[in-house]
Amino acid sequence: MKFEPEYIEKLAKIITDSGLTEISLEDGEQALTIRKDVPEVVMSAAPAAVSAPAVPVVSAPAAPASAKEEAPKGKAITAPMVGTFYAASSPDAEPFVEVGSTVNAGDVVCIIEAMKLMNEIKSEQSGKIVQICVKNGDPIEYGQVLMYVE
Repeated sequence: MKFEPEYIEKLAKIITDSGLTEISLEDGEQALTIRKDVPEVVMSAAPAAVSAPAVPVVSAPAAPASAKEEAPKGKAITAPMVGTFYAASSPDAEPFVEVGSTVNAGDVVCIIEAMKLMNEIKSEQSGKIVQICVKNGDPIEYGQVLMYVE
């Protein structure tokens, strides 16, 4: 079977009309991938030189010098998977941890929902939560920093 131009146009329209950004099909020895270019928002203190195609640039106000030089303290707790971050076991429950909370190694600090499974994320070290980098309900990527323990 050959991918006909009309069929490819229909797939492109599906991508345009829906929230999809990519469709991939494979038929025997043929493969077809259609991607929609999604402009990325670039945060920078100074406007960046952009070549065609243009990418929107959102300028952030300059932070004080001390804030720029200050790196996060402590050990990062990172996401072991892609999913959705939850700070508590249910919407009406208290969060597992907040900034300033003391945790022991093995304590649950959050939940990541992946494919309808709730995965408890545990601290690998004892200490105090000094920064939480994501909000309840945020989509997260593999390796993304969730919080720092000092």
